[in-house]
Amino acid sequence: MEEDKNERTPEQSDVSSEQLPDRPDGSKQPDSSGKPPPSAIPPAGVLAGADAEKAAMVEQAKTRVAAIKESLSEKAPAEASGATSAPKAPVKKKEEGPKPVDAANHPLVKSLVAQFNGAVIESVEFIGQLSVRIDGPRIVEVCDFLKRHSQTPFNYLSDLTCVHLPDRKESPFEIVYNLYSIPANERVRLNVATTEAGPESVTRVWPAANWMEREVYDLFGVSFRNHPDLRRILLPPDWEGHPLRKDVSLEFVENEWTSKHLPDMTEVQREQLEQRRAYGLEILSVPQERMMREIFQGGKEVMPKDK
Repeated sequence: MEEDKNERTPEQSDVSSEQLPDRPDGSKQPDSSGKPPPSAIPPAGVLAGADAEKAAMVEQAKTRVAAIKESLSEKAPAEASGATSAPKAPVKKKEEGPKPVDAANHPLVKSLVAQFNGAVIESVEFIGQLSVRIDGPRIVEVCDFLKRHSQTPFNYLSDLTCVHLPDRKESPFEIVYNLYSIPANERVRLNVATTEAGPESVTRVWPAANWMEREVYDLFGVSFRNHPDLRRILLPPDWEGHPLRKDVSLEFVENEWTSKHLPDMTEVQREQLEQRRAYGLEILSVPQERMMREIFQGGKEVMPKDK
């Protein structure tokens, strides 16, 4: 009996959607099975519901982007034409830095000119630093005068160095004396143009000039007359050349000293050398010198050079 109640006739199951009542919004009401009517299903290729809303939003965004690009492209030519027509602002010149000025009216220069006629060749002042170029043969008496100066006694030789100027053929070297007055807290720089023969030594004025002049002689090859002990101070006595001259190559150069004191050695010879060195029998060569020579021979650079 129950089966008879659940069974439907074909006429009852084939009721068309056209016979179903419509909803208030005009769409067909689904049948009792829950399936939508055929008229509610969109045709192929047509979006429905949420998909249609997303597609509409994407189209609106594309439209806005296209409108923005078009407006920017219209503004760009207008700005370009305005930039060409508008005058450019004048370029502000960089402020020039300080320049050396003549120091002929400096009190110290006046006293030197009054004391030594013709000894002062030139005097300039740059950022408060006084530089006086002195005639080479009179450098010792000028230094002695400055050391005993009544107002600013320059009793301290802070530095003595050299500059190589190969383009200056007559006097390619410049000896520089940096003097300091401890009581007056004043400084002055003396310059002397010279050749390899060099000026007279100032060791009798400042004994500290001894090693400074030896260093200039060692690295630049400039001699100092009447120096008490003029010999090399940094390089070996039998070294050839003066490394701080500008005509010396920056590359490693094999010379007689390296071939004599740093010969190529086997492992057995190295061990024998280390044993002799341990007993104080070998002092001409140290491991660091040999290592540096091997680095240079291998074409390696210890540190980059200025090109």
